[in-house]
Amino acid sequence: MTAITLARPLSVVGVSGSTHSPSRTTALVDEILAVVARNRDVETHLVEVDRIGPGLAGTVRRSELAPSVEAELSRIETADLLVVASPVYRASYTGLFKHLFDFVEQYALVGTPVLLAATGGSERHGLMIEHQLRPLFGFFQSLTLPNGIYASDGDFTDYRISNAELRERIETAVARALPVVARVAPEVRSAYF
Repeated sequence: MTAITLARPLSVVGVSGSTHSPSRTTALVDEILAVVARNRDVETHLVEVDRIGPGLAGTVRRSELAPSVEAELSRIETADLLVVASPVYRASYTGLFKHLFDFVEQYALVGTPVLLAATGGSERHGLMIEHQLRPLFGFFQSLTLPNGIYASDGDFTDYRISNAELRERIETAVARALPVVARVAPEVRSAYF
């Protein structure tokens, strides 16, 4: 499979599973999106579950979702690259994050590259990416990228990234992700998946 040049910007959708604002998780996703945008012609969009929560919580059928939430699901399902992150909550992602992805069509993310990220109170929670997020996107048959990004509370000051090592990890993850994304854009995925 060779890289292709798209006649349009890449659609990069970030999803923050934080139920609070301000949020370290949202700050992490914002920074990842900014690094991607510095390196490629992209259109970025951020989905924040704390903002769409009222139109999402308590809904059990996709047909009953608020139009604003349906629009966010459509963006997720058609993205060229997803950047997903959740704070660690009881050893996993937040319930509202999972509820959002419960409405994603089962085969909509087949082959979609997904950059996984998480935040937590300490380094002890870093494996949440491997034990919770990677299996969730494995269910969707997404292409989870090898470099996940975990950040702890100490990596932030006033809800802004203040740790140079975290910034380096973000740069590395994005640099390793972009060649893969170019190879599996939707025009190519449809031929292989």
